[in-house]
Amino acid sequence: MSGIALTTPYLDTDADQLSFALGRPAREALAVRDLKVGGLDVQLRLLGASHQVFAGPVRETVACLPGVEGGLPDTAAQHFDDWNYHFSARVQHFSAVEFSTQVARIRSRSDDHPRALYGIFPGSPEAVTALTVDRDGTGLSWRTWHTYPQSRQIVATHTRLEAR
Repeated sequence: MSGIALTTPYLDTDADQLSFALGRPAREALAVRDLKVGGLDVQLRLLGASHQVFAGPVRETVACLPGVEGGLPDTAAQHFDDWNYHFSARVQHFSAVEFSTQVARIRSRSDDHPRALYGIFPGSPEAVTALTVDRDGTGLSWRTWHTYPQSRQIVATHTRLEAR
């Protein structure tokens, strides 16, 4: 899948503004991809430099959320019905050359992935939000990347949802 050229500018201006939440309702999405992975309905939702993933009982949001202080947890875990959920996030800073190389890898990986959704924001081909989802043992996992060319930051998340 090639990236979607978006016409909407970033809503989040810095990685530190992102927050993590579970159970939030659907937010207005710039693009949505519905999939069936490992028997579960999965919806990948691309927001303005943010994302939502709805998978089985999970509603994960990483976004600038009104009334929620910015900053992502390094990890979070929770039990949902018959599922174990584990989330991790990291923010990395890069030099200009390293940032360009990393964004090219993210775009290439997303282009080649059969279950991906990614958008390229106006103003820079390096302003990208990408999501991929895979079957993973007795569950599934998804990865996301949020790139910030102005600060050369990349927020990477990895989530695993496993049947108990």
